[in-house]
Amino acid sequence: MTDALLVETRKAAAAAWWRQAAVYQIYPRSFADANGDGIGDIPGILSRVDYLRDLGIDAVWLSPFYPSALADGGYDVADYRNVDPRLGTLEDFDAMVRALHARGIRVVVDIVPNHTSDLHEWFQEALDAGRGSAARERYIFREGRGENGELPPTDWVSVFGGPAWERVEDGQWYFHNFATEQPDLNWDSREVREDFLKTLRFWSDRGVDGFRIDVAHMLTKDLTEPLPSRAELELIPQDGKHPLIDRDDVHEIYAEWRRVFDEYDPPRTAVAEAWVSTPERRARYASAEGLGQAFNFDLLVADFDAAQFRSIIAENLAQSKMSGSSTTWVLSNHDVTRHATRYGLPALNGRPVKQGTEWVAAGGPESRLDRDGGRRRAHAATLMLLGLPGSTYLYQGEELGLHEVAEIAPEQRQDPAFFRGGEFDGLGRDGCRVPLPWTASGASFGFGSGAAHLPQPAWFAEYAVDAEAADPSSTLSLYREALRLRHLLQAGESLEWVDTGSDDVLRFVRPNGWQIVTNFGVVPFDLGADAEHVALANVEVEGGLLPGEATAWIAPEGLNPGR
Repeated sequence: MTDALLVETRKAAAAAWWRQAAVYQIYPRSFADANGDGIGDIPGILSRVDYLRDLGIDAVWLSPFYPSALADGGYDVADYRNVDPRLGTLEDFDAMVRALHARGIRVVVDIVPNHTSDLHEWFQEALDAGRGSAARERYIFREGRGENGELPPTDWVSVFGGPAWERVEDGQWYFHNFATEQPDLNWDSREVREDFLKTLRFWSDRGVDGFRIDVAHMLTKDLTEPLPSRAELELIPQDGKHPLIDRDDVHEIYAEWRRVFDEYDPPRTAVAEAWVSTPERRARYASAEGLGQAFNFDLLVADFDAAQFRSIIAENLAQSKMSGSSTTWVLSNHDVTRHATRYGLPALNGRPVKQGTEWVAAGGPESRLDRDGGRRRAHAATLMLLGLPGSTYLYQGEELGLHEVAEIAPEQRQDPAFFRGGEFDGLGRDGCRVPLPWTASGASFGFGSGAAHLPQPAWFAEYAVDAEAADPSSTLSLYREALRLRHLLQAGESLEWVDTGSDDVLRFVRPNGWQIVTNFGVVPFDLGADAEHVALANVEVEGGLLPGEATAWIAPEGLNPGR
């Protein structure tokens, strides 16, 4: 290979880092608090970069750290090109990026393009400017119904519950798909489109490697009169022409964004949060001409069940082949009940249900939670995912085996979904956003020098980083070893299923010979001669038998994967 070809090969590999990356999601306000005010911050992340390096991840994804009133956990952005003063400064951000890059960790940031905060200077200008102004054209303002416009333009309901329209002082109404404090932008406005291009360049110029696009499927809208009623809206197919969701014209925006991403060397990456109706619809977001990758959330609503896992894996690998992208695997994030808890509750296909007047999260109240069983199944599922082709997204705290924190008093909760009863489990999302425990003792278990912004339960002590780091059998030790070995088995982007003779056991082999075996049942599975080559498992493999609710990684014969 010539030197020039070698350089190009290495450049291509660097540009494709995201295809099989292990990405760690940081919810900044709950990761580490450097100044003791109870809120996690950018200097706190900077203080933990060696922890992230030792974990073995390839990239971090930062949930919003922008100036915000926290009406929705930071997803109500008041300034897209700055850092919330409570979380630090742009100089702190730059220092964090440099420190992560120095340790081989790339940086992905959240972009929230569907809506701004109602404190954003644009929205404040729109309120002052009045009807028919250019400032109001950046948002979605409409006249109300009724004799004096006293009724909202439609009876639509927001994602967080309650009306999707809010009236302003002069009598007009603005549309908000989420909280009242999150007015939707008008993406028909060229000014809106240009401003987001400026934002993408701003962070790319500061060294950001990629972007996670919040509700990427909801930007463009068709609010041509007459507007449908709520009942009529629910009957409209989501096939590209729905007035509010997954419209074909949204891809014009992402094609323009892609041209900006490709201005950089290596090109900046992006991944879409796109809850859409079909694999074909999702593939459009993951195309090379668009964002390049889209989240696969299917396992968030699946039980710990072999048939469900196999179907989801096969379908998503086929989707990624169709789009030319790689798929994403995720079991937990800032919007869902932690998977250690989901797998420890009665199976409900991952979905919350309402029983009478009481909301029950993911299968039951905490009194029905099998903590040890949930954590064991979570370990097995995570090891299986880390062995799959594609990228894997890990949510802060799952490497400690954290469960959902269910016992939070109403007056301590922060999530608008809790207060407004929207499309979540009735308890909202605070339980997965409780600040991390770094030490087994201290006012906030090492999160900061004082109390944390959400209450941490006493049982956090046994899950603290310092306790788990000293225990070779801990969840943290398991994650560290799995992420170390993962770099050895991530060759190629395919797998071959191997028949096991059991409906409860899945087995596949990667192109370089590594095998992953997951026993979803309770009857031990005989690994035969391959038991001699088990490089990693979440439980002890004795007598060649893989216990139930366990995953084993089997190294190719002749390979010594030791340190």
